[in-house]
This record gives sequence, structure tokens and C-alpha cells, in this order.
Amino acid sequence: SYLRFVLDDLDGNAVLASAAYNAGPSRPRQWRSTLPRAVEGAIFAETIPFNETRDYVKKVMSNTVYYAALFENRAQSLKERLGVIGPKPAGTTDLP
Repeated sequence: SYLRFVLDDLDGNAVLASAAYNAGPSRPRQWRSTLPRAVEGAIFAETIPFNETRDYVKKVMSNTVYYAALFENRAQSLKERLGVIGPKPAGTTDLP
């Protein structure tokens, strides 16, 4: 599926993948390339320049925590789920 391609393309990072799913794959690559250092996923999400994408990422990530606890009996903090995002050159992608 497209989401799997996006997730694989962005090193398995769910924050970046959800942003890419909403804003297109090149956008989170570009945003990540401008990071001066690694940042918490929550900080990265708050700096997404598009309101719609920023809200989408926050909703998707908070819902993954909720549903993991509900259906998998697996409690996880949102901070843990968001992880850390480090800088990486934007490069290119084969994604449409």
C-alpha cells in the first residue's frame, strides 16, 4: 500500500510518514533536512508549517496510542510513540 511505501521511505518513522501521507512525501523530507539537531517528535510535529498537516499528524499519532491500548492492551506514552527525529538530507524518493 502507499502508506507502507511512505513509511519505508521515511525510515519507518510514523510522524514523518503521517506528514507525508497528508502533505506529500517530499515535504517531511525537506522539513527534516533543515533540522539543526535531533528533536523530539512532538517538537517536530509542532513545527510543521501547514496547519492541516500539523493537526493531522497530531490526531493520527494520538489515535495510534489510544487504539494500541484499546485493542492490543499495550500502553505506550505519546512521547514514546512520537520518538525522536534527526536531521537527514532530503535526497530523492521514488514515491508518487
